[in-house]
Amino acid sequence: MFGLAYGDSLGKPTEFMDYPAIVSRYGPGGPRQLQGEPALVTDDTQMALAVGEALLEVRDPTPERLEPVLRRRFLAWAYSPENDRAPGMTCLRAIGALAEGGPWTEATQSGSKGCGANMRVTPVGLVPGLTDDQRAGVAQLQAGLTHGHPTGLAASELTAYAVFWLRGGLAPADLLAALRNRCDEQRKIYRGEWLGDLWRRPMIDSPEEFIGRGWDECAAALDKVAAGLAAGRFEGDPCLVTGAGWIAEEALASALYCYLISPEEPVTVLGRAAASSGDSDSIACLAGAFAGAALGLGVWPGGWQTQIEYADRLLRLGTAWD
Repeated sequence: MFGLAYGDSLGKPTEFMDYPAIVSRYGPGGPRQLQGEPALVTDDTQMALAVGEALLEVRDPTPERLEPVLRRRFLAWAYSPENDRAPGMTCLRAIGALAEGGPWTEATQSGSKGCGANMRVTPVGLVPGLTDDQRAGVAQLQAGLTHGHPTGLAASELTAYAVFWLRGGLAPADLLAALRNRCDEQRKIYRGEWLGDLWRRPMIDSPEEFIGRGWDECAAALDKVAAGLAAGRFEGDPCLVTGAGWIAEEALASALYCYLISPEEPVTVLGRAAASSGDSDSIACLAGAFAGAALGLGVWPGGWQTQIEYADRLLRLGTAWD
């Protein structure tokens, strides 16, 4: 959770800068020092906290128990005076519809696969004791409340499992293959208990066809990561290799690419992810989540833990799940 917030904070000032401007200000390695007291984060961390705190409240999640709590916490975030960090319009539109009290499957923005689906899913990978169905279902449900596109669902599940596997000791060198295999294994699995009739769209004949499109797009994005790593040319803007990160599968791919180049060098990972021409805060927050899951809190500069915004809430979640 701290790695997520650190990446988010470092990527915050570079999100709307082009790559040459970032290099001119920070050097080719990108920003490496938190700025401010506290070092502010964006809506990425704020919404990850909302998901995490919902999971503290609902210890044995089912769709019936978790959905109203997620809805309530998303609404609290949306109407908070601290929601002033350029939040995504997809989230705001969907949460506005959720506020009306109808089914979430009607409130969601069904055509959106923006990275808001998976920028906040890290807590799902950290909660101990969930079954495979719960972890996958929760990851997709929290995404689906706002981003109803199948690729947003699949990318969120993959992000959660990347965190889960790294936290459990999976070697970073094995991560990409594990994620790619999950794309193949899950391609025809529609979690109707968690998603209801979300799949019903014009020109879609079955739930398997609906969710398969998401897994296929994620698989293609992971293949770009593999090709980029194999090429071995890691200088320059990572978004040129794996995409700008504004959409879910590209945010996952770009974060994985930035992380897997040097998984034992977490601050380097964050600098590389923040020095990107696309959605820098979301790419860096996911890359930071991966690094933190694999390496733990002790790998980060010591002063960062008290400097980062929301340190008390981050620590509460981390302590509960460690």
